[in-house]
Amino acid sequence: MAAVDRNAEAPGLAAADVAEVVDFTSVVEVVEVARRVGVDGALTVSADRAVPIVAAVAEELDLPGIGTATARLLTHKRAMRGTLGAAGLPQPPYASLHSPGDVDAALAAVPFPAVLKPVDSGGQRAVFRIESREELARDLPEAIAESPTDEALLEGFVDGIELNGIVIARGGSPAAITLSDRLRPPGIGFGVGWIHVYPPSIPPEQLRLAEEIAVEAVRALGLRDAIAFPQLIASPDGSVSVVEVAARIPGGQMADVVRHAVGVDLVEVALRQALGEDVPDEIALPRFRQPLAVRFFTAEPGPLPTGEVTSVGTLDAVLASDGVVQADTYLQVGETIRPVRRDGDRRGYVIAVADTPEEALSRAELAATRLEVEVAA
Repeated sequence: MAAVDRNAEAPGLAAADVAEVVDFTSVVEVVEVARRVGVDGALTVSADRAVPIVAAVAEELDLPGIGTATARLLTHKRAMRGTLGAAGLPQPPYASLHSPGDVDAALAAVPFPAVLKPVDSGGQRAVFRIESREELARDLPEAIAESPTDEALLEGFVDGIELNGIVIARGGSPAAITLSDRLRPPGIGFGVGWIHVYPPSIPPEQLRLAEEIAVEAVRALGLRDAIAFPQLIASPDGSVSVVEVAARIPGGQMADVVRHAVGVDLVEVALRQALGEDVPDEIALPRFRQPLAVRFFTAEPGPLPTGEVTSVGTLDAVLASDGVVQADTYLQVGETIRPVRRDGDRRGYVIAVADTPEEALSRAELAATRLEVEVAA
């Protein structure tokens, strides 16, 4: 396995057979490494910004891939919105902004409350809930600055339960594998998923609708052989809207959710697809259904204190808790735990299973409190 990253300390480089310190946003440099190594396939996990690069490398080397045109649709939110709208899929109203001069036109198209975000970033960076013109003017520069193409998107805020979906497309035929509740904290970090619960809490008929919309969104965006990560909102009136769709194994322990919940190994699926190999039903389709919950280690109202970390206890008590099947923490002495604002503020997780999703969440939350972390006074 070969890996590239501009950060010489990246964990993936340490795990790779061949490690190259190369900026993965440079197609030319990544292609040069791939040619020299003689790779048989290319893929990324979790990183949206790497999706177009992987597609370009695959095209350049005539390897299996989703194609650069499709990759752009899956990583540029305005282009994605246009494609989903043309397919008649339900989504919030939206408007593009490149500068403060675009505010009036955007507000004519999108009512409050709204969500402001970069069109081509990730990790919940510079994502804001907007309640007024003043807030839009205040937060727009940060959203534009976070975009590599200097563009932001204003979208109508859709109330409801956010759902994480996993769809596996094979030969142009997408199939919904899981949908799970993605619970979010209040405040500025409202876009961060800090709890996942499977199966979701929505009624059966709305779940069937959500599965249909997730599959049709993946189909509309042109994914033929890929793992897709649609995110949806299930509203109290029974409707479902598309938030966005990614073309990769998602972060946030979603691969672990799928493995523990339905027995599908997304990494094996992704590797087979990257190599152009067959992905049979016994690998791609659910084998069982196990209720579970993921609780991330975060600051209030999560279990972690805020401040500079002075000590981190072991995970022994966490792992010994009822129903816990997996846990990890990324906390290090000397780092600062901050209030939740972006995905990087999640500093570990607990996954618990039970007979019901409600009991699984109770187990995960109780286990999360058993990690002992001290901060400077």
